[in-house]
Amino acid sequence: MDDRVRPFLEKHSAAVVATIKEDGAPHVARVAIAPMGDVLWSSGTQTRVRTRHLRRDPRATLLVLGSGPYEWMGIESHVRILDGDDAPELNLRLYRALAGEPKDIEEYLAAMVRERRLVYEFTIDRTYGQF
Repeated sequence: MDDRVRPFLEKHSAAVVATIKEDGAPHVARVAIAPMGDVLWSSGTQTRVRTRHLRRDPRATLLVLGSGPYEWMGIESHVRILDGDDAPELNLRLYRALAGEPKDIEEYLAAMVRERRLVYEFTIDRTYGQF
């Protein structure tokens, strides 16, 4: 992640992710993203449609929305699904990056287990746009 990309991603978390359906058509969903080192993280669940798509084909494109009507960044990426035993703690790290500290950490972690939460890790292959 270069010095031009990082500040934009640190400031903007609203995004749309496009994954590839089995027939090759795109599938889009609104997500929140956060930079975590040189990669981006977003949260999902085991049962999301995008999870199924990404397990079959790990390519995804993000459209990160800026503050103004014409400010945006496109990101071509490959996604790794982080769904091991540490997924609740990874979601806690992501939550802290996006929103701060949850009111009740134990309840938050229990909810991550109940909801079968995981983390999508986006490796940035290419960026473009008006940012």
